[in-house]
Formats: sequence, structure tokens, C-alpha cells
Amino acid sequence: MNLRIAVQTKGRLFEETMTMLSESSIKVESSKRTLLVPAKNFPVEILYLRDDDIPQAVASGIADVGIVGENEFEERQENAEIIKRLDFSKCRLSLAIPEVKMPDYIAQGLKWFNGKKIATSYPGILKRFLDKNQLTADIHVITGSVEIAPGIGLADCIFDIVSSGSTLVSNNLKEVEIVMQSEAVLIGNKGLTAEKKAILDEILFRFDSYKNAEGKKYIVLNIPTNKIKEASEILPGMKAPTVTPLETEGWSSLASVLEEKHFWEIIGKLKQLGAESILVMPIEKMIL
Repeated sequence: MNLRIAVQTKGRLFEETMTMLSESSIKVESSKRTLLVPAKNFPVEILYLRDDDIPQAVASGIADVGIVGENEFEERQENAEIIKRLDFSKCRLSLAIPEVKMPDYIAQGLKWFNGKKIATSYPGILKRFLDKNQLTADIHVITGSVEIAPGIGLADCIFDIVSSGSTLVSNNLKEVEIVMQSEAVLIGNKGLTAEKKAILDEILFRFDSYKNAEGKKYIVLNIPTNKIKEASEILPGMKAPTVTPLETEGWSSLASVLEEKHFWEIIGKLKQLGAESILVMPIEKMIL
């Protein structure tokens, strides 16, 4: 019995999904010609679909689980459930208006959108936002290149995905309201069998081991034994650094895990305590 996972056929989310599967030792060949591909070494098969088809495929049982942007899942409103947030492919869905309209927006706030034509690829999310805020606007559905709509007279403003914001700037648009934050999520059919849940649990365990190691380094260093207490206060570690006495009297070896973003700051403090022979190694997996 295989667990069937629906995966987006292309794009950044596809690339990061395949990396996560590979780092979890689930070997799958990507194929533009074959829609359903079994893993070589694990009881799963990958179903390649368009991102907007994944929520329905999971809800209907065509796929058992799927990896898709939270924005697509929210838009489709299918009867499936979010099993896990995956902490990649992050973006936001926002309303943006022409920069020249900013003085009017500042004066009116959200009421500025009343009576406006809004271009979007996410009419469902937008309508729910407008209804919640008692706003009335004309929703104009566009698939792709939403940001050009105000410039060519198709709409007054847009509701679209924003990552860095550079596309908005290049089209003279200003982001004025973030409606929702989004990231890749693992969604699941609500009727999974016990056997498939067991396979899914193993996958989640592997995903966690991979994500726990992300952005972390393993360090081993030598330090004067009388400085261990101070060094331990500097090092975050998992619970506490591992300390091993050296043959050289008055010295110990200390091992710990650091987040890469704080690496050089912490290393500098350790060197001030007399640390030397510092060895730094990457971490592939981390099981908590």
C-alpha cells in the first residue's frame, strides 16, 4: 500500500518540496511526462498536478495528502485539513493600489475600495475579506500578470501574491493591506486509513528531522576547563553542551549546536574565553 502525495508540477514550491523529500531519503524522479511516479525506497507515490487542482484532489481522495500553498488551499475551500505547516515558500496576499492614489487611500482607509474594480486570481479570499469589512467592489478575475491590470486600465487596483514586493514597485503599485500570510502546507484527506496514517507519521518524522537541522551548525572546540560554565551560558545547545575532559590538564572539549544566523557572534565570544581548535560541521538531520 502506497500513500499518494499530490505535488505541484513546477515553480519554487515544487523545487523546495522535492528537496525536502530527497533530504528525507524519499527518492522520487521528477517527470514532465509521467503524472504518477512511485518512490524507489519508500511506500509513497507522487502525483504531479497543477497547484490549484491539489486541494480538490486531496478532498476527493484522488490523492491522500498534498503539498500546496496555503493561499490555494484557502481559495478553494475544499473539505480537507491542514496537517502541517512546512515553513517554506512564504508569501502574503495583499491589496495594492497605484502610488498616485495613496493620498486618497490615506484619507479614506479601506473605504477607498468601495465601488472600485479589483483584479485578482483569488476571488474567493478577496470576496470573504470584502464581506467581512462590509465593502462592495467589482472583482475582476485574471489568471496571471495581475499587477499590470491598473496600468492598462483593466482595474483600479489589485489583490495578489506578494513576496519581495519588487513586482509591485516596477508597476508603480503600493501594498496597502495584507489580507493573509501564506506558506507551503501539507494537507490531508479526512478519511485516511490507519495504514496510510502510519506511513504519513513516518514522513512527518523525517520532515521534522530535516527542518530541525536547517540553518544549524555543529561545533566542537577546546576550552580551558575553568571557562566551561561561562561558555555554556553563551552556547544555546539542545539542552546543554557536551563536555569531554582532554589529556592536557586544565582543558576540555566542548560540543554544541549553533544557529548559523548567530554563528560569528557566538564564536567571537568563545574565542574571548580562550576557545581554540574550533571545528565546524554541517548538520543533515536533527532528531529531537
